[in-house]
Amino acid sequence: MSSVQEPFDEQKTEEEIGGVDRDPQETSEWIEAFEQLRVYHGEERARFIVRQLHQNALHNAVELPELVQTPYVNSIPAGEQPEYPGDLPIEKKIRAIIRWNAAVMVHRANKHSDGIGGHIATYASAATLYEVGFNHFFKSRENGQAGDSVYFQGHASPGMYARAFLEGYLTEENLENFRQETGGKGLSSYPHPWLMPKMWEYPTVSMGIGPLNAIYQARFNRYLQNRGLKDTSGSRVWAFLGDGECDEPESLGALSIAAREGLDNLTFVVNCNLQRLDGPVRGNFKIIQELEAVFRGAGWNVIKVVWGSDWDPLLEADQSGLLVKRMGEACDGEYQKYVVEPGAYTRENFFGKYPETQKLVEGLSDEEIRALRRGGHDPLKVYAAYHWATTQANGKPTAILAKTVKGWATGDLAEGKNAAHQEQKFRETQNRKFRDRLNIPIPDEKLDPEKPAYYLPPKNSSEIEYLHERRKALGGYVPRRVVRAP
Repeated sequence: MSSVQEPFDEQKTEEEIGGVDRDPQETSEWIEAFEQLRVYHGEERARFIVRQLHQNALHNAVELPELVQTPYVNSIPAGEQPEYPGDLPIEKKIRAIIRWNAAVMVHRANKHSDGIGGHIATYASAATLYEVGFNHFFKSRENGQAGDSVYFQGHASPGMYARAFLEGYLTEENLENFRQETGGKGLSSYPHPWLMPKMWEYPTVSMGIGPLNAIYQARFNRYLQNRGLKDTSGSRVWAFLGDGECDEPESLGALSIAAREGLDNLTFVVNCNLQRLDGPVRGNFKIIQELEAVFRGAGWNVIKVVWGSDWDPLLEADQSGLLVKRMGEACDGEYQKYVVEPGAYTRENFFGKYPETQKLVEGLSDEEIRALRRGGHDPLKVYAAYHWATTQANGKPTAILAKTVKGWATGDLAEGKNAAHQEQKFRETQNRKFRDRLNIPIPDEKLDPEKPAYYLPPKNSSEIEYLHERRKALGGYVPRRVVRAP
């Protein structure tokens, strides 16, 4: 250990010492000693020593941080990410097309029948979370396969319809009849197998019933497997839900069942866009940290996907630890403010709190600072989380907490605004700005204020061919309701 060290001054607050390491050498030696213990005497001995230290600290009234929370950074470091198996440029184009068609569908429906409803902002925030799953993880139940069960967040249904349109399963006539019952030619507001028995497998609205039923589906799959009734060993249950939805009692009410039953065939993906129907989920706190504590406390694995790859160089250069500290200090209300303000505001109010963090972004323009992505919009980070959840069978269900921006890429229509959930129509030139940001090849003359055009690439385009290729590799299409009577 370090030789002579000044006695700890209990009068010094954490703020006064900067919340940083006052003796890096001593810290390094403690870590090295623990690593030696773990390597040469095994994990069981290492756990025993940590428990003894913990008990000693409690006995001596030493306040310890909550062990159910980790720093406000990604759970999987950049150096441990698996290689991404997909074609990133093509997948980006596909996401953009689906975003566009989903938003246009809602807009046209509300122009036709004002107030009919629908949601643009939810899918805009979750597109990457879904598309990484569609392209690389969601196994189909077609062709006699057990496949996966996917509980789609109800408010994101426009994105699923827009994808089915690209697949050729739905027609433009179907999209035109969104939220209308028209003799089988319409599209239900939310996933519902009674209204659309060939497409939707599971109802997920009202909010909260999706995650609750997903737990029981995973439990039932395990029951079938254990009793030799059906091979469900390769099946996974996915539940997509929102952070605001987690306040519904049904959403988190059965977490202990999933942990107690050892349901490592279950993955929750929580889209943490920090907003509920009409405002922040936790304006003065951080919902990701709160949910991490809830899931960990219930016995789940938790994977946090907070920051995109753009942040990796900054975190690597953060030798003082103050960037991670600053990330933990800012509350969700502040993070939402950074979304709607120019990059100069974030430079001053986020990075500018400490000289060390201010220096980290000296080489970035204000535009580059504003463009720093949240983890849920980065396919590399999302893929790493899904890969971990599907390959690390440790007897626990997994919750993935992905930070996103509600209404992402919609600009001044809904991006990061408190009213994002209520926005259902483009105004004035918003559709042109949205088209330009997504780089959709639709000319101005087809951007009718009432009926801006959908975009459907040719069947032989690289986007459509890739989309079908990826689904064929996963056994077929999702969602499709497959009925097999014995």
